[in-house]
Amino acid sequence: MDRVTGLAICWRIERRDGVAIGLTDHDRDLEVDGFTYRAAPGMTPSAIVRGDGLEAATMDAKGALTSAAITERDLIAGRWDGARVGIVAVDWAAGGAPVPLGAGTIGAVDLDAAGFTAELRGAAAALDRPATEATSPDCRAELGDRRCRVALAGRRRFVRVVASDAEAVTLDRVEPAPDAYGGGLVRWLGGMNCGFESAVTASAGAMMTLRTLPPFAIQPGVLIEVTEGCDKTIATCAGRFGNAINFRGEPYLPGIDLLTRYPGG
Repeated sequence: MDRVTGLAICWRIERRDGVAIGLTDHDRDLEVDGFTYRAAPGMTPSAIVRGDGLEAATMDAKGALTSAAITERDLIAGRWDGARVGIVAVDWAAGGAPVPLGAGTIGAVDLDAAGFTAELRGAAAALDRPATEATSPDCRAELGDRRCRVALAGRRRFVRVVASDAEAVTLDRVEPAPDAYGGGLVRWLGGMNCGFESAVTASAGAMMTLRTLPPFAIQPGVLIEVTEGCDKTIATCAGRFGNAINFRGEPYLPGIDLLTRYPGG
């Protein structure tokens, strides 16, 4: 048997919610290192190029929507956005250790009548981001991260949705402080939106306004986890959280408006 015909390409895809699946272009299922890769003959990668340069390596993977694990609805909803992907080649005929071909995350996903095309962005693609931060009067940290250091254990609550009207959602419990959930995050724990997250614009009492709606209709009675937010101002950081020492902004640095402060301006 030709050495090339004994090779199969395997994809291990891990979603952000912890779901992991394995796919292979072989005509039968393969088990590699205790993980099962389901046969998906329609999956075809573009040319895989490996080098030692610093250019942002990307590749495409095309496939038909034949696997029950990857559906058109989930792709459109964004369940696979940002998923981690590892690609290996295995010798299904002779065995042996798998050969890593690449790893990265899923970027842009395009759908058409033939199936889908997903862009895989390699680790070097992170070099496209700015190397330094720009100054700003608002805090550049995220509430609860390693730079902010505010403990979020007591600022997450499990509540249920009583009703919803477009972006406005009514909860079965009132917020602990005025606009406590403004700038926060909702994690959907039930229903069709389970696993998705939505940003919160503002809150008042038992009402909450979402900045980003989940992909599917909001069902009354669904359980959600709400995390408090922050408007990233020094006043809120010092007054509400007592955390001014970790504020990551420059609230007193003169801004562009200083140019307009001249005689006769």
